[in-house]
Amino acid sequence: MDALPLYRQLAAHYQQAIETGTLAPGSRMPSLRALMDRHDVSLSTALQSCRHLERDGFLEARPRSGYFVRLPGKPACRPVAEPVNRLADPAQYVGIHERVSAIIAQGRSHPLQFNLAVACAAAELYPVEALKQAMMRALRHDPTVLTSAATPNGSPALRSVLAQRALTTRIAASRDDIVVTNGCIEALNLALRAVAQPGDVIAVESPTYYGLLQILESLGMKALEIPTSAQNGISVEALELAAQTYRNIKAVVVVPNFQNPLGAVMPDAAKARLVAWCEAHAIPLIEDDTYSLLSNSDTPLAAAKAWDRTGNVIYCASLHKTLAPGMRLGWMIGGRWQARIEMLKYAQTRANEVLPQLAVADFIGSGAYDRHLRRLRLALRDQREQMAEAIATYFPLDTRLTVPQGGLSLWIELPGGASSTALFEQAMNAGVGIAPGRMFSNSDRFEAYFRLSCGQPYTRALNGAMRTLGQLAAAL
Repeated sequence: MDALPLYRQLAAHYQQAIETGTLAPGSRMPSLRALMDRHDVSLSTALQSCRHLERDGFLEARPRSGYFVRLPGKPACRPVAEPVNRLADPAQYVGIHERVSAIIAQGRSHPLQFNLAVACAAAELYPVEALKQAMMRALRHDPTVLTSAATPNGSPALRSVLAQRALTTRIAASRDDIVVTNGCIEALNLALRAVAQPGDVIAVESPTYYGLLQILESLGMKALEIPTSAQNGISVEALELAAQTYRNIKAVVVVPNFQNPLGAVMPDAAKARLVAWCEAHAIPLIEDDTYSLLSNSDTPLAAAKAWDRTGNVIYCASLHKTLAPGMRLGWMIGGRWQARIEMLKYAQTRANEVLPQLAVADFIGSGAYDRHLRRLRLALRDQREQMAEAIATYFPLDTRLTVPQGGLSLWIELPGGASSTALFEQAMNAGVGIAPGRMFSNSDRFEAYFRLSCGQPYTRALNGAMRTLGQLAAAL
């Protein structure tokens, strides 16, 4: 070792730290200044050491951010298999709430160091201080806001700002077209109640967000699962086949951008085709656009609503994932069901609390929102890539994963038909929460899959949790 140049000795020291996991993939390498101070070396030696590690694949340089740890070769999983166009009988879709509630209750009963089952970013990734200041400004401007009646359908200031933001997704709407809701969950509830009745069949993606299946059960409606690809979203061909088989489909619910849990983005041509098909068959299309702002790219994704010319698409969105989970603010554009949705909202919950709406309108209306989104997107991109690399490194060979270009989650397929329910139970005992595949369908076709959140910064401790998960998966 002493025969090696000093920069090589320093590089070997940090290579060992990386290989043993002391420095986790995705973590920041000590700065050049820190290396100089810590090891009493020159700037040239510190820089040569980092460049040597970069050349061997142990570090990567990021513009204006410094060096970050990676594993050589960046191991990657094969993509998740494409679905088979197979339909299930909607009559079987009962009892999902009991299944989901049991899994959630199990998770809550265990102390978890890392809850990777919840698709939400870490609190520190949201603009806490800026929102607090916006709320204080709103109170100073109008102290009576807490004692005055709320405006029906939401604050005009917030609805105006949301209408302007909708232009980025190619939706042309006025503030009067918008209803502010208690998150996207209420928006979906209102949309389904507006277009369907108990006993009706609703076509949904498969796999789909378990919360939607709970909504349908609570409304006495039946879910008909349509095969959905991790690459291209819902299969329009399978939907057309389903309509021939089940002639009583009353609505279609989709997440075209970063579908939960797959992370798929429908190509624009497929969005246009889906909108046109639903219009031609007089079937309402309900769009959940919760995740589109969490893209790797600064170029906005188009909503399916952008191709709606007749009001047949009900658009539902939320600020829950992008700005403020604690405020539970969502919104919707009701299309030709606007009047009925406004009536249902009034009858069900009345208007939302005004103060959070004013604070959010202030924040979104400034350039601070776009700056926040850029930071959030970059952080989530890095965290997704680090989680994906850890899965490829620590999980059994032939584990499959399609890494999405946005969103908050990864959808993982275990090899050999291993049970994600068993992995869920063993991981809980190790202090790690995951979302097993059986939560996302009322069939058992996704027993070998699970969803993992990428919302937490990738730390050394999280790297250890991922290694433990991989070991548990290998033991299955």
